[in-house]
Amino acid sequence: MTNIQATNDQTSLQRLIAISLALSAEQEPSKLMEAILLEAKALAHADGGTLYTRTQESSLAFELVRNDSLGLAQGGSASEAIRLPPVPMYQTDGSPNLKNLVSNAALKGKPLNIADAYDTQAFDLAGTRQFDRRTGYRTQSVLTVPLMDSQGEVTGVLQLLNAQDEAGQVISFSPEVQSLIEALASLAAVTLEKALLIAAQEKLLDSFVSLMARMIDAKSPYTGSHCERVPALTEMLAQAACQAKAGPFATFDLTSEQWRELHLSAWLHDCGKVTTPEYVVDKATKLETINNRIHEIRMRFEVLKRDKTIACLEQRLAGKGDPARLQAELEASHASLDEDFRFIAECNLGGEAMTEAQRRRVKQIAAMTWVRTLDDRAGISQAELKRKAKQAPKPLPAVEPLLADRDDHLIEHDVPVHAAAPDNAYGFKVEVPEYKCNLGEIHNLCIARGTLTEEDRFRINDHIVQTIVMLESLPWPRHLKRVPEIAGGHHERMDGKGYPKRLKGSDMSPLARMMAIADVFEALTAGDRPYKPAKSLGESLGIMSQMVQAGHLDTELFRLFLEAGVYRDYAAKYLQPGQLDQVDISALLPP
Repeated sequence: MTNIQATNDQTSLQRLIAISLALSAEQEPSKLMEAILLEAKALAHADGGTLYTRTQESSLAFELVRNDSLGLAQGGSASEAIRLPPVPMYQTDGSPNLKNLVSNAALKGKPLNIADAYDTQAFDLAGTRQFDRRTGYRTQSVLTVPLMDSQGEVTGVLQLLNAQDEAGQVISFSPEVQSLIEALASLAAVTLEKALLIAAQEKLLDSFVSLMARMIDAKSPYTGSHCERVPALTEMLAQAACQAKAGPFATFDLTSEQWRELHLSAWLHDCGKVTTPEYVVDKATKLETINNRIHEIRMRFEVLKRDKTIACLEQRLAGKGDPARLQAELEASHASLDEDFRFIAECNLGGEAMTEAQRRRVKQIAAMTWVRTLDDRAGISQAELKRKAKQAPKPLPAVEPLLADRDDHLIEHDVPVHAAAPDNAYGFKVEVPEYKCNLGEIHNLCIARGTLTEEDRFRINDHIVQTIVMLESLPWPRHLKRVPEIAGGHHERMDGKGYPKRLKGSDMSPLARMMAIADVFEALTAGDRPYKPAKSLGESLGIMSQMVQAGHLDTELFRLFLEAGVYRDYAAKYLQPGQLDQVDISALLPP
């Protein structure tokens, strides 16, 4: 081997090593395929090249076309798309398409080196000649190399055209060049396989995450499209921060990996809601569980009225008392019961704040009694039977209060409560109620405002605790390690009075603070919640301005939210026309 040959070989080897390092660093499949073709062209001094990928239908689709002499660039980063149809690997009768160069190389898994495309009868090159006639090009040397993955399966084909010498004259592809291109093709195929597998895994993860979010949204009409809209709004705010040229976000930026981290965090921010029972989230009345227990109470009133009627008739039959007086007393008794039930039914709605006088009246009505003649432990579940066992059964017939807070109404926590221990590993600082549920009838009817008990509110708020626990249990790769922190911080407050860790703004990442703003704004403006009408843009921003002043939301992010027009862009896409009132942001901006 001469010194010149040794130098050329060393240069080619160094070039191949440099190419392998460059390819290994690229993770985007489309960019990787373009790099493979361009590096192969450069390594072989080829004037043109095409990269094909194998489809599920066993055809070879054009991914990239490049030709220096013609100034042709299609596919990849080029502005011109490829309009050529895929090359079938099999004929219509099922036989292999061996007359075509690229399909032959793919089917046999072996490279093809043609010195002159116009001097071979082994292959059908009619398409090549037609291309030459149309463009004035002259295809001469052709090197076609299959790309084979780690399992030996052909995943694509690399084809190079018209190798050139130092003077620019077209020559054939030498055995040395072919060996280099085969080595590059082998490396490229495995690198591309890895990139495609990573892309497929990311696509699968994205699909699973969006599936979970949509499942949560579909679980309850009270959720609407919250889990879809919060990610969109969070990413809009993050984009505004990245584009800021001045102020506190002038140097803020996100890498592609950080964008992906934010994307997953936003879609998973409410994943813990899968653990929240619908009947708690959807609790429309105070006595509602899986069913509205007002019907059971109505029946007790019906029993009392029926008992009063029977007692009146028995007295009349026995000749005890004046019939007119007895009838008048019965009607007065029925009217009183009707009014008491109307009051209880009204309390059940939870529309207005209850006064102390109303609570006293509930307890007075509750003290009325009715007679039960049937066993209240027959036909019930084992769990309810276990709760009933806390008290000895009453002999029948049993006198029962009209409304009651019984021991069996108290349901204990049946699984460990992550937030219960003061030194829990997650850093939760949450007050946990003694019981999981309190179904007491008086207890629920006397709720001061709304329809939720302390236990109900805990179970609803616990979704964020469950979100953090679920996400921290997953083996996140290094570049996604912050997903639990970002997703789990949207109920925290800047003043440290939030939930569930009582973090202050300085303890939270900017992305977690962005999601807190997105979560609030989406909830205020949502028009698909059956429990409330949609607020206008001005109303929603006014409420958020007050929340900023109260230390709930981040001041500078809210300023950016307004000044960058994020609220306006989101509103144009997601809000109803009737919500789009005029907003004077100067009156809302933090001082």
